Amino acid sequence: MNAPLKAEAKPRPKFLRQFELIERVRSYDPTADEALLNRAYVYAMKMHGSQLRASGDPYFAHPIEVAGILTDYRLDTAAIVTALLHDVIEDTSASRDDIAEMFGDEIAELVMGVTKLSRLEMQSEHTRQAENLRKFILAISKDVRVLLVKLADRLHNMRTLQHVSPAKRERISRETLDVYAPLARQIGCHRFATELEELSFEHLNPTARKAIARRLEVLKHEQGPAVAQVSEAIADRLEKSGIPARVFGREKTPFSIWRKLQRKSLGFSQLSDIYAFRVIVENEEDCYRALGVIHRAWPSVPERFKDFISTPKRNNYRSLHTTVIGPRGMRIEMQIRTETMDRIAEEGVAAHWKYKNKSYGFDAEAAAEEGGRDPMQNLRGLVQVLEHGGGDVEDFVEHAKLEMFLDQVFVFTPKGRIISLPRGAMPLDFAYAVHTDVGDTAIGAKINGELRPMRTQLSNGDVVDIIRGAKPDIPPDWRSLTVTGRARSAIRRQIRQTEREEFVKLGRAAVEQAFARAGKNMADVSLRPAFERCMVEDEEELFESAGRGRVEAMRVLEAVFPGLKDSERAAAAARTRIEDGKSGRLFVRGGGLTPGVSVHFAPCCSPVPGDRIVGIMEPDTGLTVHTIDCERLAEFEDREELWRDLQWTPEAERNAVAAARLRATIRNAPGVLGQACTIIGEAGANIINLKMAHRQSDFFDAEFDVEVVDAKHLTTIAAALRACPSVETVDRVRG
Repeated sequence: MNAPLKAEAKPRPKFLRQFELIERVRSYDPTADEALLNRAYVYAMKMHGSQLRASGDPYFAHPIEVAGILTDYRLDTAAIVTALLHDVIEDTSASRDDIAEMFGDEIAELVMGVTKLSRLEMQSEHTRQAENLRKFILAISKDVRVLLVKLADRLHNMRTLQHVSPAKRERISRETLDVYAPLARQIGCHRFATELEELSFEHLNPTARKAIARRLEVLKHEQGPAVAQVSEAIADRLEKSGIPARVFGREKTPFSIWRKLQRKSLGFSQLSDIYAFRVIVENEEDCYRALGVIHRAWPSVPERFKDFISTPKRNNYRSLHTTVIGPRGMRIEMQIRTETMDRIAEEGVAAHWKYKNKSYGFDAEAAAEEGGRDPMQNLRGLVQVLEHGGGDVEDFVEHAKLEMFLDQVFVFTPKGRIISLPRGAMPLDFAYAVHTDVGDTAIGAKINGELRPMRTQLSNGDVVDIIRGAKPDIPPDWRSLTVTGRARSAIRRQIRQTEREEFVKLGRAAVEQAFARAGKNMADVSLRPAFERCMVEDEEELFESAGRGRVEAMRVLEAVFPGLKDSERAAAAARTRIEDGKSGRLFVRGGGLTPGVSVHFAPCCSPVPGDRIVGIMEPDTGLTVHTIDCERLAEFEDREELWRDLQWTPEAERNAVAAARLRATIRNAPGVLGQACTIIGEAGANIINLKMAHRQSDFFDAEFDVEVVDAKHLTTIAAALRACPSVETVDRVRG
């Protein structure tokens, strides 16, 4: 008789054992408090007890793995303990006081910082995104370890995301790509950011990622031997010049290639920098010596040299970048840096935890010396966005993301101070980067000694002199003359303040008029009885509410004089109604735009929400909206009085659907057109017209008219098409 079959045992989950975690910490911090680490490890296991993750694994495996990730970055004992305890307040009966009593106030504060962020993730999506950013920025600006623990927490969750529902996977991946990866880049943690981006990309656009990964495999097979030969050739040249160096090739990640396909109108086959080479030398002087050797050996590509050693990036990234035509005619992108620069480039702010003065911790002095800049400065910039942002959720999210995402140019004040700004920045961005007061009072700008329009984009090396007025006076439509979150949030604050003052004046006049019509003098009475009835705190808020039409002046009068006669009431009501001036749905705002103005979207450039736009006000046709790079604008170059600075309304960015045209050059083969149409459909767009032209035996052109929600949606579709092997080129067609 056969023995009964035993049920197959589920494999035990793998996580760091207690002694393994402590050994990791002690490998870089011999002074680590073993007793504290042991206590935290045991406490986390005890409190999480029998809780399970979506995968079915014990929950305590998660905080242990988060702690393990942070040991790779050599963080201090307090940060490792915080990682072990980061979910106990949220998911168990433990309180802050319990943590403080057992582990001290420092760790209790860190755990609470991470806990508050976790609680925000349970709110509604729209509110959560804004509140998450607000609270996150405030928490991490006080102690960056809160961010590092949260990044490790998010990274482990992303590594195990396959166990949750598809809808939740998409939401978490989108939030990771929009918030966590950019924050990691802000503090220079390239390793964190890269893995978060790749994992998010895998869940958000698996088709595009697989297509790029397949093409990278083919390229690796074709160019692998050449890459090794190029590395040897570079190392050999440097060795002969007496410069010890470590040289290796690196392949770009699928997500970084996807971003390049989005930004540039190129097909995959036209990308020349899929492979790049890193040259690691002993000191800063050797960086420049190595650059000279490489440029003498192989011709450099014009305008492809960047010196991030003398002018580091905002996140303290330092390196020399150059591109040369190397052995076998290969176009070679190189990064030349020291070991210290390389470690900071990969680990960012986490690279500055070290042993000093017989203790282990964050070395702020070394961080400033090695990077030339306080690595926390970027986070303080985000705090300034928060301080200026006010109450508008959408604006705050937009401004904070702008501050995180944009690349940079370097310009100078007249006294020679370097100001780092995002690419595409204009004089107002520069003014607010110098000081908020300079931005608030700016009325013009000189660039390299010449008066230039405020819409002029700044270039590397420009000297900018801001012309200031006597008092703050920012036109509302000047928001479109900025690209930085700091400038936009400051302008919005100034506009809100000005608007509030105007509404207070208007409301005061309306209330005074109502009192006068009823034969009463407002100056003779207290308006306090109206505060509770109108739900306001003081007179200024009362007048503002009346000015905005939220409170009727009659209601204020009746609250102050409850026994008003009918004749007095009728007289007061005769002329105190405030019209709200609401109009139909507008998709653009600014430029002095008022209800009744006829608005047209120019057929020559076909603007879609997200494009940078400008208006031309013509007497007979009304306001025509063009993209900022429309060729027709040259016709109006000498007629400044016709120009109107515009921006899209939140309504347009949320609910508008616009038609746009893409022209693709496609290889002529069976099924390729269907392939392209499928890619467009999977990207969430509707094809409303399709036209083919220039059909040859090998290629043909196809023009797709598609409905998109905004310009970003359009670039995503174009990038997805470029990732397809059958598609040679994709361009947006204007008009």
